[in-house]
Amino acid sequence: MLAPLLEEFLIHLRHERGQADHTQKTYAHALQQFVTWAETKKLDHWHDVQFADLMAYLEHQRNRPRKDEAKDSPAPTKLSAATLYLHVAALRSLFRFAEQEKFVPRNPAENLTLPRRWKTLPKALSEAEIVRLLLPPNPATAAELCTHAVLEVAYASGLRLAELRGLRLEQLHLDAGFLSVIGKGNKQRVVPIGTKAKEALTHYLATGRPELVRPRSPAQVFLTQRGTAFAHVTMWKRITDWARRSGVEKKVTPHMLRHSFATHLMEHGADLRVIQELLGHSSINTTEIYTHVAGQRLRDVHEQFHPRAT
Repeated sequence: MLAPLLEEFLIHLRHERGQADHTQKTYAHALQQFVTWAETKKLDHWHDVQFADLMAYLEHQRNRPRKDEAKDSPAPTKLSAATLYLHVAALRSLFRFAEQEKFVPRNPAENLTLPRRWKTLPKALSEAEIVRLLLPPNPATAAELCTHAVLEVAYASGLRLAELRGLRLEQLHLDAGFLSVIGKGNKQRVVPIGTKAKEALTHYLATGRPELVRPRSPAQVFLTQRGTAFAHVTMWKRITDWARRSGVEKKVTPHMLRHSFATHLMEHGADLRVIQELLGHSSINTTEIYTHVAGQRLRDVHEQFHPRAT
């Protein structure tokens, strides 16, 4: 049976590795797809799974039609590199756990290689678009003060969506000008915030949040109109709705604000190691993408303004 080990692994992610809810859900979804496929191949035990089986599964995933495509489509859309990366990472993590806990004699996923994660550069807003996006509402409701503070903090600190949602009052150190952030794997880091974000937070905490608090409200900084902590989709929608109303033509996402934070730091000369620390990346390799982002932006400016560029 394959299901019991999968459940133990997911419990391990939740309680021992402290993975974010979103990571747990995506790993669970990806690995459940593998379990379903393996059962059709009569692989009844994890120790039956070989490296060749994993490669066959990944090839199956790469070539399967999407839900919105017909099964007999002459040219089905292949799995994106980012999705393939997720499947490989989930399998490697699962089998590493299985080997450590002696569920399998050896790790068949050990030699699975991760594909290139970025085929396109991450999108970032221009500095002019950021200015438009962060214009404060006047007059403002409590909910609008909350959303404005979310946006200011997201751009000033580069927090992930889960970190924004989970930010608690005791993590604010506004007098000193920084936040104490609990990131992936329950790792703590200190992130400074600028004057504008500090002003937006102070205004929201003094004027907006007291109107949102209910008797059973949690200690999260940002609260919904019902006085509850934000769900993932609710905060996402708040940000995208605000961006649309602000007149920014791009489809703004929470992660785009994080990319903008890092890209603008790089463009203004920040050291890559400092950006890595601020973003909470465990590996400098993840942060190196921003050297390409900044380089592409500089090339675009050069082509636009240099008389002999084209």
